[in-house]
Amino acid sequence: MSSSSVENKQERPIAVYGAMAANGVIAVAKGIAALFTGSSAMLSECIHSLVDTANEGLLLIGMKRATRTADQAHPFGYGKELYFWSLIVAIALFGIGGGLSFFEGLTHITGHAPDERGNVMWNYAVIGIALIAEGISWTIALREFLPSVKDKRLWQALRAAKDPTTVTVIFEDSAALAGLLFALAGVYLTEITGNPLWDGIASMMIGLTLASVALLLAYESRSLLIGEAADPQVIESIRRIAREDADVVEAGRPLTMHFGPDEVLLNLDVRFRSGLSSETIMGVVDRLERGIRDRHPEIKRIFIEAESLRREEET
Repeated sequence: MSSSSVENKQERPIAVYGAMAANGVIAVAKGIAALFTGSSAMLSECIHSLVDTANEGLLLIGMKRATRTADQAHPFGYGKELYFWSLIVAIALFGIGGGLSFFEGLTHITGHAPDERGNVMWNYAVIGIALIAEGISWTIALREFLPSVKDKRLWQALRAAKDPTTVTVIFEDSAALAGLLFALAGVYLTEITGNPLWDGIASMMIGLTLASVALLLAYESRSLLIGEAADPQVIESIRRIAREDADVVEAGRPLTMHFGPDEVLLNLDVRFRSGLSSETIMGVVDRLERGIRDRHPEIKRIFIEAESLRREEET
């Protein structure tokens, strides 16, 4: 792995550390509010923030393990560790965060939870503080991600992203902001109607929100784990670089696979101009590799094949 790749990986924790710190503090505040008021929605939000804090820790583990040097057992390195731990985060968010929040709300609605008590202003104060903290965390993550958006729409860029760390934080913080709004609505409606049903419904909505985000993250992690190609624009650029070389007659469709956010494997079929000597062909291969790496530094391993296209020419 190149030094620039390592530096990029060292920069990435900014959004994760910010989210982890915010969620840890917010979890304590929500827990205190739930203890003093008995609010089901606030207890669900406390569970949510605790799960998010643990998830950021899992992402940091994945980021650390992904930087390990390639060895005999893993000749392409450990970049996919990041995708594995992102999948674990999604499972934890779905099972623990979504499941417990939904169950807490259901228990509250069916009357098996203690009635709310204490000063409801605890809830409003904590929700207000949490909205500010989560908003700051969300803004930091979004600013980290925006340089990669380029000419895509934000949603398209999030779906196409190959680095799950900042994307996971954005989705988690978005779910957190939505959950806080549900909690605010539940607390307010319970206060003005005197009916705890609204608080329980808010808790269930928080659980459903977490489960939905978790399923989306799991789907994206699965795609990266089984081997996702580079961006279509990158693929077309590689083919264009090969075709523009004076000694190349034709270039097949590049086969690419992400082994990490900044590590791509490339296999390229090339038909060279007839009559070239072996030394010239080797020079062309070196020239193509330099041109591709200069334009796309994330492509770490390049395999250029000539045989398959030559066979097509013979047939």
